[in-house]
Amino acid sequence: MSDRVSLRDLQAMKDGGRKIVGVVAWDYQVARIVDRAGVDLVSVGDTVGVNLWGHTNPFEVTMEEMLVVAKAVRRGVQRALVSVDFPFGPLQEGADSAVRAAIRFVKEAGVDMVKLDAASDYLDAVEAVTRAGIPVFAQFGITPQTALRYGVEYKAIPTAADAVPVELKDELISEAKRLEDAGAALLNFTNSGPVVGAAVADAVTVPVVGGFGGGPWLDGRMRMVNAAIGYAASAIDGAPDTYVNVAKLTLEAMTAYADDVRSARQLPGGIPVPNP
Repeated sequence: MSDRVSLRDLQAMKDGGRKIVGVVAWDYQVARIVDRAGVDLVSVGDTVGVNLWGHTNPFEVTMEEMLVVAKAVRRGVQRALVSVDFPFGPLQEGADSAVRAAIRFVKEAGVDMVKLDAASDYLDAVEAVTRAGIPVFAQFGITPQTALRYGVEYKAIPTAADAVPVELKDELISEAKRLEDAGAALLNFTNSGPVVGAAVADAVTVPVVGGFGGGPWLDGRMRMVNAAIGYAASAIDGAPDTYVNVAKLTLEAMTAYADDVRSARQLPGGIPVPNP
C-alpha cells in the first residue's frame, strides 16, 4: 500500500480479505491522532450536530457547517482517505444540487469522496456525482431517512442491537447492487447484522463497511472516535463500553484544576507562582 491511502487500496483490501479501518471524526486534533494511528478512512459525519453540538436531531446541520468541519479534518489528515457526509437537503433537492454540493466539498474542503445517505433513493444523483469525477460513499440500511421503512424508531442514533430484518436480505442485496451499478465506490451498510451484512458484502465487488450493527462479516468497520474514547459527558456516570473514559479523566483533571486555582497553587504549564 502507498503512503497515502487510495480507493484502489481499499479495493485491494477487500479483494485480499484485509479489513478496512474507518472512523468518524469532527476536528483537526482528533484527525491528526487517528491518521497517526494508521486508519484507512476518516469520515466527517453529520453526526457532529447531535453528538458534539447538542442538536436535537441530525437534520439541523447545514452545508456551511459541514464545510467548516470537513476543512478542519482535512487539515489534520495526511495519509487516510477523507469522506464527508452530505447534510440533509442537497441530495433531496436533486442530482444537479448534489453535484454542486459535491464540487463545493472537493474544491473548498479538499475531501476525497462524499457520503450520501439513503443513496439508493437517489441513484441519478449517485451517477451524476460519479460522472463529475467525485467518488461516492453510499450509505444504506437503517439511516435517518430510512429507519421507519424498516420498522426502527430512529431517535438520533440507532443502537448496535438494531439490525435490518433478515427477510429483507434479497431486497438489500438488490439495493447494494444498484448502488454499485450507479457508480458508488464504497458502501456503508448501517445496522447490517451478521446474516444480511455478510450476504451483501459477498454480493458486490466494491468494499462494504459499517458502523452500528456492523461486524467482521463486512469488509471493514466504522466507529465514531468520540464514542470509542468515551468523550460524551454521559460516560462520567455510566459504564461505557469504550477503549478509554476520556470524559471521566477530563472531569478529574478539571476538578483538580479548579482546586489548584482556589488554593492559589501552581498550575501545570502555567506561569510560575512566586513563593510567599
